[in-house]
Amino acid sequence: MKKFIQRIPDALQRVLLLFIAVIGIAFLVRSLLPAEMKDAGIQMANTIELEMARPAKYAGSDACTDCHEEAKLKKAGYHKNLSCETCHGAAKDHADNPTESKPRLPRMREFCSGCHIYNPSRPSGFPQINTAAHNPLKACVECHNPHDPRPSTVPQECSACHAEIAHTKALSPHVQLECTACHAVPREHKLSPRVVRAAIPSDRFFCGKCHAKGAGSKDAPKVEMLTHGEKYLCWQCHYPHMPEVQ
Repeated sequence: MKKFIQRIPDALQRVLLLFIAVIGIAFLVRSLLPAEMKDAGIQMANTIELEMARPAKYAGSDACTDCHEEAKLKKAGYHKNLSCETCHGAAKDHADNPTESKPRLPRMREFCSGCHIYNPSRPSGFPQINTAAHNPLKACVECHNPHDPRPSTVPQECSACHAEIAHTKALSPHVQLECTACHAVPREHKLSPRVVRAAIPSDRFFCGKCHAKGAGSKDAPKVEMLTHGEKYLCWQCHYPHMPEVQ
């Protein structure tokens, strides 16, 4: 063993000694730590105890249904997945003593715009507005019931929710096509766009109705559908709202 160690370069010997020393110190420190710092079960129990000891601030949405008819309306409306206390604030004190403690009533349009001001990162179909142009100076609650904020009129144009796509299509070779030429749009899609989706074409031969050789559309570029693009769907290579024509 001694001869084996002597064959190891001095630098490597020092590294090994340092490694052994670090491991030894780590075990020593661990052995000196109290149990509650090493046992995850004890840590979890202590955390739960500390949290349970904190005074409750939130009542939970179920507490609102006993007294407020609006809670039933919200449960079936567009805000059904939103907690009452998201808008009205922590309501534990109100639930315990309704006459002495009142929840906040946010009537300012700036409050609603926190969720509904236009943001391109939000999903398609999420209601968004330009606050400078959409009923300026009016409170949102003048037109929308906050517990079920259905629009006063259902948008009839696709651009109401899909403005960026509409702007792109307006500059594309497909500008003359109606959206419904390619998309089947159920009426329910206009009321609940995130629940009921518009249908999109499912195979390449849909595009072939205009773009296959021999198709009736005279001005559309033509391709041999059996060989062009092989197995791939058309929209895997061509963006349908701005298809290149080369």
